Amino acid sequence: MKLVGSRTSPYVRKARVILAERNLTFEFIEESAWNANTTVPRYNPLNKVPALVMDDGESVYDSRVICEYLDAISGGGLLPSAPAARARVRRDEALGDGISDAGITVFLERKREAARQDAAWIARQLDKVNAGMAAIERSLGRQEYLGGAQPNMADIACACALFWSEFRLPELGVRAKHPAIDAWAKRMETRPSFAATRPG
Repeated sequence: MKLVGSRTSPYVRKARVILAERNLTFEFIEESAWNANTTVPRYNPLNKVPALVMDDGESVYDSRVICEYLDAISGGGLLPSAPAARARVRRDEALGDGISDAGITVFLERKREAARQDAAWIARQLDKVNAGMAAIERSLGRQEYLGGAQPNMADIACACALFWSEFRLPELGVRAKHPAIDAWAKRMETRPSFAATRPG
């Protein structure tokens, strides 16, 4: 298998974490969709990362599709089989991805020249990030992980979103506001899969 993507992308990191957790062999093709000569459209016509090239040469894309596939071929367990439990995990995975979506929107808007930036739009996206982090804090409660005793797909997605926000939007100070997130993040950071996939 080949994984195409950027080391700083939270969506690519989700897949890299699962590949590391499950000791799956793959080739990492480091590529940015933002480069003028990017090769990403060869693997995803939407020019978005990650893309996973399977052994038969076919590529699949969207991090949720890729992560579900990687979980399935390596024994499963990150997504429950019971419909209601599965829906909750997929909801919280979508929450993590949504936090990343909003944070990246802020990051890109801030890269525009100051006169063209939309302060109201930035504030709206930051509200989404903050509301999403507050929802993670509530979901964690006194649990060690969103998955209870063991991390699941939601933990991976939400942790990747948190760590990306700390990398790109450190002024948000998420852990200082949310003690359950702080304790959970420290547990996630000690996992070799997260230590090996730090951005930067």
